[in-house]
Amino acid sequence: MPIKNRFAELLPEVTAWRRDLHENPEILFETHRTSAVVAERLREFGCDEVVTGLGRTGVVGIIKGKSTASGRCIGLRADMDALPIHEETGLDYASKTPGAMHACGHDGHTAMLLGAAKYLAETRNFDGTVAIIFQPAEEGGGGGREMVDDGMMERFGIQEVYGMHNWPGMPTGAFAIRSGPFFAATDQFDIYLTGKGGHAAKPQDTVDPVVMGSHLVLALQTIASRNADPVKQVVVSVTAMHSAGEAYNVIPEKIHLRGTVRTLDPDLRELAEARITAIATATAEGFGGQAEVQYHHGYPVMINSEEQTEFAAEVARAVSGDCVEAPLIMGGEDFAFMLNSRPGAYILVGNGDSAGVHHPKYNFNDEAIPAGCSWWAEIVERRMAAG
Repeated sequence: MPIKNRFAELLPEVTAWRRDLHENPEILFETHRTSAVVAERLREFGCDEVVTGLGRTGVVGIIKGKSTASGRCIGLRADMDALPIHEETGLDYASKTPGAMHACGHDGHTAMLLGAAKYLAETRNFDGTVAIIFQPAEEGGGGGREMVDDGMMERFGIQEVYGMHNWPGMPTGAFAIRSGPFFAATDQFDIYLTGKGGHAAKPQDTVDPVVMGSHLVLALQTIASRNADPVKQVVVSVTAMHSAGEAYNVIPEKIHLRGTVRTLDPDLRELAEARITAIATATAEGFGGQAEVQYHHGYPVMINSEEQTEFAAEVARAVSGDCVEAPLIMGGEDFAFMLNSRPGAYILVGNGDSAGVHHPKYNFNDEAIPAGCSWWAEIVERRMAAG
């Protein structure tokens, strides 16, 4: 089955939805306009039920097939939120909100799922129920966790759940997926180093936290090179160092380091946390100072279920002619919370030769819409085949 003809017909309409969302980005849980637009569209399509306010600002539309005798229910999820980035695309439909931008393509994800919802509500050529899930706050807010904690899976009887993300650098409309761990767990840390401040001309009278911190940045890299199994992935990045001082001739009393840890293995995640605390404490004490470590658990590893991944790949091959194995990705994705709650799979769809996600010149490629919509629709029609 190639791309469905209906989605070629719908392309101008879905593109218009996408560009309207792009022009009006909203961050984290503040997706009030976006959620209202999504809910209005779902009602226009004739969804059997439209529920708002899940996970604060999430929306779920329920579409029943011509028959529901199978008792099955599949969830399809798209994220809605934008990023706190100032757009530099120069597009006619560029963000009208200063400091906010759809720099990750969530506008495209939302539009594609709306397109699929319109088709599924028109045809209902399946036996079961589909829950069309629109999630806020993927970009760091944990909106997926909030929707799960709100009882979404139980409320609608969702048995499997599927997600999709566009991917720059892949041919437009092509697909890639992998079974098992796919996106990394993403944790954050803050390290507060305290020494003894003083005059820069008298370092012997101080305990310099800047020197302490410089050694610590290098020492933390040994977690990957000397503590972790070489065949397992871990990334420890110190991304900021802030000093309590501003003057050229003053050694400060304190500095603050912060960073991120990315892992694909639960045991390695625990090891990284323990080693960061141990290395920071020992390094500070070695220089005569003190360290306070605050470790913050973020999104868990996103793990695709084996059976559902094989099925999702089969559907992708039917739509585009091929589906390659995706690489391991050290970025985070809070669809992990939904996959922890129910079996399912997450797939990448090619965005072509565009700027990378989270870049101020990124833009979702509207030519990927028919392939994405077709994959969503075919997931439902094959998994819950009518008759």
